[in-house]
Amino acid sequence: MGETLEAFRSRAREWIRANLQPRTPLPGAGTLGEDDELSRMSRERQLQRMLFDAGFAGICFPEEYGGRGLSRAHQEAFNEELRGYEWPSRIQVPTFTPCAAVLLEFGTEEQKRRHIPAMLKGEELWMQLLSEPTGGSDVAAAQTTAVRDGDEWVLSGSKIWTTGAWWSDWGLCLARTNWEVPKHRGLTVFILPLHQPGIEIHRIEMLDGNKEFCQEFISDVRVPDSDRVGEVDQGWTVGTRWMFHERMLYNSPLVTRPPDAPHGGVTRSPGSVARAVGRREDPRVVDLVGEARMLQLVGASLQERLARGIRSGRIPDQAAAVGRLFNGLAVARTRSIAFEIAGPAGAAWGAADGDAAGAGVEFLMRQAPCIGGGTTEMARNVISERVLGMPRERTLDRDVPFSQVPRGPGQGPGEVPR
Repeated sequence: MGETLEAFRSRAREWIRANLQPRTPLPGAGTLGEDDELSRMSRERQLQRMLFDAGFAGICFPEEYGGRGLSRAHQEAFNEELRGYEWPSRIQVPTFTPCAAVLLEFGTEEQKRRHIPAMLKGEELWMQLLSEPTGGSDVAAAQTTAVRDGDEWVLSGSKIWTTGAWWSDWGLCLARTNWEVPKHRGLTVFILPLHQPGIEIHRIEMLDGNKEFCQEFISDVRVPDSDRVGEVDQGWTVGTRWMFHERMLYNSPLVTRPPDAPHGGVTRSPGSVARAVGRREDPRVVDLVGEARMLQLVGASLQERLARGIRSGRIPDQAAAVGRLFNGLAVARTRSIAFEIAGPAGAAWGAADGDAAGAGVEFLMRQAPCIGGGTTEMARNVISERVLGMPRERTLDRDVPFSQVPRGPGQGPGEVPR
């Protein structure tokens, strides 16, 4: 008989308090140098290994792949006991979801046994190689090409907006294997080691100084067919589930995340900003803080309701886009609220401004959560077409071989990148 929930919670509480440090505020975007960033990720790998050795990694993962095989309630209990303590936050996403989730669902037995335990131990950090410089939100328009050569595939192309690729180990890569069918029917997913000859990783500096986003240039990289995930040309079948797991993110039972973790990309709460600038009694500020808190509570309840509905089959899994849309808009609004409360400290600040410092930078970056992880515009399309059953948006390339679709200036129909 497995460990009871209460016994598990008690053991988790005792271990967390004996082995983990109280959580400290995350440094602001762009404030860490490369060495400090790598040191931070080394600590996260160490934390993940500590969780594994103590029996708290992969709580809901199957036992045959190194997990505990316990229930979602066990993972939630562990998350609750983590409140206020450090945890390997940047390893959870996208290593465990969507990457490990995709391998569990579509990977071969050999792939799962080779990679899942290493993920759970913090030995392999994974990224998702989806977006491309020419594709925008249209993931199915991938032009990174995989050409078969015996028992291998030769990949060439470029991916972009890959968070943390420079300090990661592996990636799931969506590539085009057939140009003579409509775009959704000619894709295949591959497992790709990120640090090898033929892959150049360039870091991209954002407005706030953050350099976590990367662009990868892939040149004639050979991948064994044994590292293919799913069937040839059926990558969109994998991709739709991949994007489902991405939309669910922090509501996944595969992810360790305390309930008091920074909310959906908001690193400073409007309430803490109001406290820092001495405006907690201002009636207008009280209303704004209340609005932000309402958005947080509704977002958490919405994610839980979506998860329950999807698990029970009462609503389609594509309804995850509802949560994606709400979170993007809520984070943008919350950052705007914090900026409004900050007043002059939102434009110029010093060390004495406390939590109000940097509210202006977050305001300038407020739309980022509406773009990363699939744009909110795409979420609206998914909701209207796949959840509400509204007529599909008219497109001109639905039944056209992808090789015949114009793809930009200087590249007309029939021109296939090589």
